[in-house]
Amino acid sequence: MSKVLDGITVIEQGTFITGPAAGMLLGDLGANVIKVEQPGTGDPFRAFKGGLYSPHYQTYNRNKRSIELNIKDPGDAAVFDDLIRGADVYIQNFRPGAAERMNAGQERLRALNPRLVYCAISGFGQTGPAAGRPAYDTVAQAASGFLNLLVDPAHPRVVGPAIADALTGFYAAYGVLGALVERARTGVGRVVEVSMLEAMCHFNLDAFTHFLSEGEIMDPYSRPRVSQSYVLACADGGRIALHMSSPEKFWRGLADAMERPDILADPRFATREGRIANQEALIDILGAVFAGRTRDEWCQRLAERDVPHAPVYDTAEALRDPQARHLQLEVEAMHPSLGPWRTVRSPVSFDGELPTEVSPPPLLGEHNAQIRAELAQAGATTSCKDPS
Repeated sequence: MSKVLDGITVIEQGTFITGPAAGMLLGDLGANVIKVEQPGTGDPFRAFKGGLYSPHYQTYNRNKRSIELNIKDPGDAAVFDDLIRGADVYIQNFRPGAAERMNAGQERLRALNPRLVYCAISGFGQTGPAAGRPAYDTVAQAASGFLNLLVDPAHPRVVGPAIADALTGFYAAYGVLGALVERARTGVGRVVEVSMLEAMCHFNLDAFTHFLSEGEIMDPYSRPRVSQSYVLACADGGRIALHMSSPEKFWRGLADAMERPDILADPRFATREGRIANQEALIDILGAVFAGRTRDEWCQRLAERDVPHAPVYDTAEALRDPQARHLQLEVEAMHPSLGPWRTVRSPVSFDGELPTEVSPPPLLGEHNAQIRAELAQAGATTSCKDPS
C-alpha cells in the first residue's frame, strides 16, 4: 500500500532538531527525503562517543537517505542544483541570511524550480530585532512564556524534553503540507516560514487566551487546578496520575475506590469549584490514602470504577504496557550494516493500517552513489526526450 506522500521528494538541509524533525515527519508519511550533509562531519547532532550515529540524531532522522555535498565545490553545487530541480520541498533551519550566503536562498532555488515549496525555519523569525540571535529549545520555551508554566517556582530548573524544537518541526511540516495542497491547484510553490518563537507562542495559546480575554497570567499550577490533575505516590514507590476533569461521576468513583465517601461530604470538596480552590488540602488527603496501596492495586480499583488514571511509567515501562504492545508502537527495522534498529512508529494510521514499516536513519553519506546515479539517470532520460 502506497503512503500518502509517495512521489513527493524533500531535500532537507537541516541540523540538530527543527529541520530534521520536519523532514522526518514528511518521511513518515512516505516522502522521499534526501538529507544533504557536510562531508566528513554531517549533521552536528550525529557526533556521539567518537562516532556519527548518536541517539539524538537517530531520533529525528529515520526514513531518510543521506548524501554528502560541499556546496562550495562547483561539482557538488551542480549536484545540489539538480536535486532542487527535481524536488517538491526544500527544508533548512539556518539563521536568517545563512542560506543566501550558501547559495540556497529561496529566490535562487525557486528560480531553479518554481514548483518548489521552500521551508525556512528560524529561532526568532526572519526579520526583527532578535532575528539574528542564537536560539535553542530552552531559549524559545522561555521567550514564549511556556517555560514559566513548567518550572517549579520553589526550585527553578529546566525540566523535560526538547519541546520547542520538536514542535517547531511539527509546525513546519504542517505548513509544508498546506503549501503542497495549494500547489496542486496552482502549480506554484510557496515560501513557508516558521520560527521557534512563533511555534511555541501558538502552542502556548491557552495561556495567552486567558491573558487576552481575562487578564489572567497562568502559573505552573493553573491548569492542574482547573483540570483537577494529580500525581500520587503509592506504597511500592510507584506513582499514579489522575485527571479528574469536571464530571462528578469520576469523583464518586474515586471516593469509592479509596473507601472514603466522606471526602465528598466535606464542604471544601463537595463541588468542583471547592476542589479547585482547595486543591492543596485535597492533595494532602489523597496522598495519604494512596500511600496505603501499591500502584497495581490502585490501577485495578480505579479501572473498575472508570476513573481517568494511568501509572506514571518510565520509558521502558511505557513500551511494555499491554495497550502499547497491542498498538505495535515499538517497531524494528534492519540497517544494512548496523543490524536491527528499533524505534517508536508514527502515530498516524490511514484506512486502519498501522505504519509499522520504517527505515533506519542513514549513515553519513550512505546513499551518495545511489542518489548520484538516480540524478544521472534522470538527466539521461531528459536528454533523450524528443524536444518537439
